[in-house]
Amino acid sequence: MPRADRRNPGWELEQVYRDAAISGASANRLGYQAMVAAARDGGFDIILAEALDRLSRDQEDIAGLYKRLKFAGITLFTLAEGEITELHIGLKGTMNALFLKDLAEKTRRGQMGRIAAGKSAGGLCYGYKPAPKLIGKGQIERGDRRIDDFEAPIVKQIFRSFAEGLSPWP
Repeated sequence: MPRADRRNPGWELEQVYRDAAISGASANRLGYQAMVAAARDGGFDIILAEALDRLSRDQEDIAGLYKRLKFAGITLFTLAEGEITELHIGLKGTMNALFLKDLAEKTRRGQMGRIAAGKSAGGLCYGYKPAPKLIGKGQIERGDRRIDDFEAPIVKQIFRSFAEGLSPWP
């Protein structure tokens, strides 16, 4: 980890914990959980992260993590904020939580716009496949779906069974 070495040459890298492409909104991440377990076991005395939101964007989670680390004598340090204090936890924790709330509202608004335009709001639906269209100059329009001929008979059977009063639960 070259940035850690340049910033604080006395630090020795023990372990790198990663949760690539997984939202910091949840503490249910393998790398994060491994880091918390190692901290609990006294595996290191400092945690270095790029920024506080890389550890968690949830106020309760980040406050709990900070409290447990402080109790264990572990310093939390980020490249963006430096050494983390209670002030960072309070202010950045609130800002990160507000960011997530704002992002959720924008995402829902965008999905509603997609639905209003007759497009898929995202995700995959059994019985359908994405049907992207080339709309010119290499641009692709996404959001249309087409019936999946292999899966369609299964969907039809599910609907027939439901119409006959069968339940998916025993």
